[in-house]
Amino acid sequence: MFAGCLMNSGNVSIATKQCGTSFTSGSALAYLNKVPVEKFLGGVSRFQKDVYPQHQDLFEQLALGQRPEALFITCADSRIDPCLLTQTKPGELFICRVIGNIVPPYPDAIGGVSATIEYAVGVLRVPEVIVCGHTDCGVMKGALHPEALTAYPNVTAWLRYANVEHREPNPSPEFLLALTEENVAAQLKNLRSHPAVAARLEQGGLALHGWVYHIGSGAVTAYNEKSRRFETPASV
Repeated sequence: MFAGCLMNSGNVSIATKQCGTSFTSGSALAYLNKVPVEKFLGGVSRFQKDVYPQHQDLFEQLALGQRPEALFITCADSRIDPCLLTQTKPGELFICRVIGNIVPPYPDAIGGVSATIEYAVGVLRVPEVIVCGHTDCGVMKGALHPEALTAYPNVTAWLRYANVEHREPNPSPEFLLALTEENVAAQLKNLRSHPAVAARLEQGGLALHGWVYHIGSGAVTAYNEKSRRFETPASV
């Protein structure tokens, strides 16, 4: 296991509890006052002192270039750590983080997400693309109640790319999970509309995957194209 993952793993339960708390503006400021930037600078110091020396050869090699094994598209939610989840080292994942793990269909909303996809698939030639959603997704909740986000026009506009066909005023966890799964499947479909992806799929050598990460249990379910269901991967 990579040492950085080991160091991160010790703070997972604390971070999850903190990130899972609903803050008002006043309490958010109080929380930030308890987490000064010095905490993160201290982490940088520990990285330089304890982690880097153990993996100096790897970092020196990475300084010369990258050859990632997959493009990992996931939500910006702070409870998700792609490298910790997949137990990968620096240089193995090319990561695109965006709220709702949304991939707008091409050519709509050309920007950071589409550019990242094009670069990873067309230039870096990654062989795998993973779209990873997660349980308790705020974007899925927001998509069910867009009227609550009218003060945030950019978020509201982004939510139209979420796959929400039916709205429930008081959704159950099961309903939210189903919605999350449907959204991942929809983003896989959108992904195929991007020219770089379509070209690589036609040529062969590119595989698309849809995952849902279950935060509370640590489980991951994967989309089965044939059954159109999310199942526990055989390798897990």
